[in-house]
Amino acid sequence: MRIMKSKVIITKQLGETPLEALERFRAEHSYSKDVPMTYAGRLDPLAEGELIILIGDECKNKEKYLGFDKEYEVEVLFGISTDTHDVLGLAQVAPTQVTHAQVRPVQEYLGKFTQPYPAYSSKTVDGVQLHTLSRRNELPEEMPSKEVEIYEIEILGQEKIAVTDLKERIMHNIALVKGDFRQQEIISRWNEVCASLDSNQSFPVIKIRVKCSSGTYMRSLADRMGKDAGVGGFALGIKRTKIYRK
Repeated sequence: MRIMKSKVIITKQLGETPLEALERFRAEHSYSKDVPMTYAGRLDPLAEGELIILIGDECKNKEKYLGFDKEYEVEVLFGISTDTHDVLGLAQVAPTQVTHAQVRPVQEYLGKFTQPYPAYSSKTVDGVQLHTLSRRNELPEEMPSKEVEIYEIEILGQEKIAVTDLKERIMHNIALVKGDFRQQEIISRWNEVCASLDSNQSFPVIKIRVKCSSGTYMRSLADRMGKDAGVGGFALGIKRTKIYRK
């Protein structure tokens, strides 16, 4: 049987890997395992939103889908950083209290810039993915990078999140992730961090909308914004809201 060209955009759920989202779509729509399928454009386990699925003969054209521009809504928390730049990482808290006043104007991040790949990512160096090299403590002295561009960025809102609410949200989200992502070590670190904080302490969070070129890491942007504020930061939530079809 010949499978005709086809593509769809599905919603990848929080906690899923792209492959798990693809297999969920396959099962929900009763596609045989013999039908070729692939996804174009990754989303991390704790990112959600639009994901392109290619079916049948269209899998041969995957390359043309990889350069599509994207739009995201991102929650950036200031005062805590992680080694993955998102929730699914080992956390470290800033030594001082943090306020929204320390956050740099988001317009500073417009335009083209060179963005290093995250240490925990699927980018390969000499055929080995960076996340594997990270676990071996064998990261290269000079990290690979890519020129990316932010076309539009704006603040959608801001709030403060209390330590107890933060911990509850983090533990809930990590529990959604299957596979080996160092969950036990990460949970243990989050427990230590939260236990070291005053229960009345809160952290500033801004929600931003970002339209950007393909391959722009939102968690790396969050980390950069935290460093620029002098207090560290990470992506508390990432949602891909739009893929600009070419």
